[in-house]
Amino acid sequence: MRIPVPADIPSADALGAVFFIGIGGAGLSAIARLMAQQGIEVSGSDAADSAVLQALRAEGITCHVGHDASHLDGIDTVIASTAVRADNPEIVEAQRRGLRLWPRSAGLRSVMAGRRTIAVAGTHGKTTTTAMLACALITAGAEPSYAIGAEVASLGANARLGSGDLLVAEADESDGAFLVYAPEGAIVTNVDADHLDNYGTVEAYDAAFDEFMGNIGSFVVLNADDPGARRLAALARARGIDVVLAGFADDADLRGAELDVQGTATTFTVTRDGVDLGPVRLAVPGAHYALDALLALGAGLHLGHDLDRLVAGLGTYTGANRRMQPLGEAAGVRVYDSYAHHPTEIRADLAAARAIAGTDRLVVAYQPHLVSRTRIHGVQMGQELSAADLVVVADIYLAREDADPAVTSQIVADAVDGPEVILGGPVTGLADVLLPQLRAGDLLLTLGAGDITTVGPAVLAALDGRA
Repeated sequence: MRIPVPADIPSADALGAVFFIGIGGAGLSAIARLMAQQGIEVSGSDAADSAVLQALRAEGITCHVGHDASHLDGIDTVIASTAVRADNPEIVEAQRRGLRLWPRSAGLRSVMAGRRTIAVAGTHGKTTTTAMLACALITAGAEPSYAIGAEVASLGANARLGSGDLLVAEADESDGAFLVYAPEGAIVTNVDADHLDNYGTVEAYDAAFDEFMGNIGSFVVLNADDPGARRLAALARARGIDVVLAGFADDADLRGAELDVQGTATTFTVTRDGVDLGPVRLAVPGAHYALDALLALGAGLHLGHDLDRLVAGLGTYTGANRRMQPLGEAAGVRVYDSYAHHPTEIRADLAAARAIAGTDRLVVAYQPHLVSRTRIHGVQMGQELSAADLVVVADIYLAREDADPAVTSQIVADAVDGPEVILGGPVTGLADVLLPQLRAGDLLLTLGAGDITTVGPAVLAALDGRA
């Protein structure tokens, strides 16, 4: 459901008691945590119980399982996920009572009030870059607040209210939320057309990032290796915004070189305006993580923080939930899980998985996300999956969309060139499809933004029982 953004967004401390519909989601749980840590009365609901709800309860936040109008007794403000439907009983009741009803973006904007916000935008890599910047600034002594779109092990959670004046926030473009924010500084990781179910055309998607440049107060760090991000540099400069180009391109202001990905680590060297700054070592594998780290480092340096402490902070980042997340090993099979659902993300994660697997076999179980995305990108998805040794493609995760008999996982499977491909059917039976295919030494990577995250643990449990 699309909820209008109000013209006037007061600070969070003026909202009274706040209720979150869909509080278990990464975006809303982060805002709920920040508000609760400010002393605001916070509660919420979600369709099913989860580890996130259990963690929020441990932090003193009331979380209901299921949706009911009675949950809004004593509530002043309701903030809802875009995944919530218009007939949700709590939405209907909020409208009946005339309560303040906001989308997620307005809730985050209210938390930004009085803080110097650094917004991390882009099609891919937002979560990792936001988390890396938070880790770097914490080690640098900035005591930042942060709101991240996933749980981050090295930070303990996806959000924290720090004592400093900085707020590092993941700025999601999927529904135009990032256009609600007016940050002091920003990072744009890349601009690679996605979410065309919302934007309609590539041109409209690109135009949203153009508009975002007009909301930035002071500086922006752009990925020098991405044409879509680089395109924004001239526009930003014309609006008086300081621009830092960061990447491995020869003309980058903050330039990486000597990239080396070995096992679960990534190392590279950095120069700034031609001056050698020394090496950076990351505890996560992949060239895309090196780029994310360069962008975070560019922001930290522009804010005036110490290089060595920023680099040390980057080294503390060990990954985010569902971002090439190691789930465990059983019967000689290593299992990783990732949120990747766009061809560019699939390519990056398969390259990282190859570095981890070495000479061992890479098995990928992929769940396409959304009919609209599969219609547009399905062939490219299959082409990128061709880097695996065995590919199992599950049914499409519909999320907010309806099924279309003309758009199925067969589109993805048919585009895979080289490895064996198996149509795995529903995710509920995918572990049973995978188990006969797996052997000791394999690296299994489950990919997708839907409920395929349940498959890895099920496979590990079954393999444990087999051992």
